[in-house]
Amino acid sequence: MKRHIRLAYRDDDRTPVIFCIKEMAARYYNLDVDVVQIKGTEQYEAALFNGSCEVIIEHLEYLYEEAAKGKKITMFCAPGKGDGLELVVPEGVQRVEEFKGKTMAVRSSGQPHAVTLWLRMMGLEQEVKIQLVKDSEVGRWGQWKKVASGECIAAFISPLYVGPALDAGLKILPVPDLPIVGHFAQACLSAFARENPQLLSDYVKAVIHALCLMILCRDEALKITCGEPRRRMKIDDSNEFEKRFDSIVKGLKIKSYPTPEAIANTYEIATLEYPGAKGITPLALWDLHWVKELDEEGFIDGLVREMDHKDSEKLSRLHDNR
Repeated sequence: MKRHIRLAYRDDDRTPVIFCIKEMAARYYNLDVDVVQIKGTEQYEAALFNGSCEVIIEHLEYLYEEAAKGKKITMFCAPGKGDGLELVVPEGVQRVEEFKGKTMAVRSSGQPHAVTLWLRMMGLEQEVKIQLVKDSEVGRWGQWKKVASGECIAAFISPLYVGPALDAGLKILPVPDLPIVGHFAQACLSAFARENPQLLSDYVKAVIHALCLMILCRDEALKITCGEPRRRMKIDDSNEFEKRFDSIVKGLKIKSYPTPEAIANTYEIATLEYPGAKGITPLALWDLHWVKELDEEGFIDGLVREMDHKDSEKLSRLHDNR
């Protein structure tokens, strides 16, 4: 008899990863992953606590405040390398030092404080102003329009939505990623993890298997994702979907440990959005023993060898994504 686990998400941009997890879980680990979309933020944030799901795969910041209230929560993997955003600037801009005295356009939803943290990392926090811009004003991830108009010097844009900015004559300025926990990090109630250790271990295996598949076996992963995920993302053009897929893969890492810097930055973002989170120990919610055990017993490296034992170029890509 197959076991079941309900995985909840909000944004359809997450579905390529989600459906690869679902496929690997069913194919190799005797586990049905029931995919549940919950669009409303209030409803999504309630899902773990009202029985709507067992696991969530994005937007974990609110859980720090819930933990401060006494809720027992476990965050158990972080497959993202960082914020994964692209910085778009006018063609003539060559260095971030040119931002001094200028204004950046910042998306008001999501994690706007992440831009402040990035400026701090670059030594520019006191040198650059921030203009919050709503999607309702410029369209989803359309903050680049403030750069194209000359109002702002730069904007961070999701790589899934950067095409129109480039078409408008802007360019991508390569800069370091801000270390944050990012998309595809996952959490469940501690009681669920405690009562279902083998189920959660097998689920983490499926997650890692899906990451390997997307990074190392692109064609097979595309076959899985070009159906339901593409439909949910409302992308008709196959070339455009492949670009979106590749943008997602670029931000993934197989060994899903969050860095200390990523946890610290995510916690700072959480305390601004959810003030009740202040005072809780950021590490208290994390339990990485499932990833660590699979890593130490050789499961992850063995899976990589099995999936890609002949292609040294792909192995190089793997190490870049760790």
